[in-house]
Amino acid sequence: MAGHSKWANIKHRKGRQDAARGEMFAKLCRAVEAAARQGGGDPAGNAVLANAIDKARSSSVPKDNIERAVKRGTGELAGGRLDTMYYEGYAPGGVALLVQVLTDNRNRAASDVRSAFTRNGGNLGEPGSVGYLFDQKGYLLVDGEEDEIMMAALEGGAEDIRPSGGQFEVITAPADFAAVRESIAEAGLSVQSAEVTRLPSATVELDARKATRVLRIVDDLDDLVDVQEVYGNFDIPDQILESLA
Repeated sequence: MAGHSKWANIKHRKGRQDAARGEMFAKLCRAVEAAARQGGGDPAGNAVLANAIDKARSSSVPKDNIERAVKRGTGELAGGRLDTMYYEGYAPGGVALLVQVLTDNRNRAASDVRSAFTRNGGNLGEPGSVGYLFDQKGYLLVDGEEDEIMMAALEGGAEDIRPSGGQFEVITAPADFAAVRESIAEAGLSVQSAEVTRLPSATVELDARKATRVLRIVDDLDDLVDVQEVYGNFDIPDQILESLA
């Protein structure tokens, strides 16, 4: 899990600065649509949808776009079929990557993901080759006093609280994510990020050279139109990550 918050924050800033707006909006709306199709259109009872809507809002996706995506997911509006798939493989240095794809064209997605691995010195693996290294968890990055965060998080049902560069990472089971987030918000604590994600059970620490190569393949994958998330088990020291960002 180490390094998750650091990379998430760097990636968020990069996305806000570099991503083409229309493409970014399309990705975020796809995630909203898929979540609504899977668990219903009420975010109060669908933590994955609530998470997808929060991400869309934080990236300034217009409210109407989000509402239409929800309605496409629930069938109130017509929409094309979207398939969710996972590709597994290794980046240079033995770093495991799990790539979540949401696409209306399986052939395009497969070709693009394979090409990104190949041109960056990675290897696309078989299903199951690295997926077991990642667990689905609720994740919150919180500012505040440790005792206050711990009390609010545990009251909501959190599994773990860990320090992370002056902040605290709160880990939950996916089903408890909404309750923990609500408990922390009610305590008046500042939540810097909150998502249902996949965290690695073990990590690989990288030096500057390896980090450069790994982040290159992660960036290339993340830029693909069909790729929703790229999960990796790498840990990059703060100083190296900030210099590369």
